Amino acid sequence: MIEVVARLADGVIQMAITGHEKHVKEGRVCAAVSAIAQTALLGLQAVAEEHPDLVTIDITEERS
Repeated sequence: MIEVVARLADGVIQMAITGHEKHVKEGRVCAAVSAIAQTALLGLQAVAEEHPDLVTIDITEERS
């Protein structure tokens, strides 16, 4: 099961995506969710690079 939790309040957006799914169509649902999330991050990173005076982004890779 993949769980997406989003919190919206006073101009702040927090999102967490957790879990894994590998049952439906050989994990394609999990791959789709991952692709959408990664595309959003890449898009935000591009905006931050284009407008560093207006947008900052901090992406940290945590390893378990």
